[in-house]
Amino acid sequence: MITAIVSILVDSSRIPEVAQQIADVDGVQRVYSVTGDVDLIAVVAVRRHEDLAAIIADHIGKVDGVLDTTTNIAFAEYSSQDLAEGFSLGE
Repeated sequence: MITAIVSILVDSSRIPEVAQQIADVDGVQRVYSVTGDVDLIAVVAVRRHEDLAAIIADHIGKVDGVLDTTTNIAFAEYSSQDLAEGFSLGE
């Protein structure tokens, strides 16, 4: 599975509506409203790079109110919860 974190700059008057439209796109797992340089962060998970390109360019980027996107592809996932569960096996 390919996971991408998409930082999204949005017209500030449309953040809730844009966030919901993006959340409804197949392949988008979660959308967060955040502080900082961008307005939303979306977590996207797909099987193929081609699917990722389609979701970002053809769907997220075309939502009315989206001004810009930056995408980071994840290489590995680390979680303290995963580590704790691994150590609790067999208890």
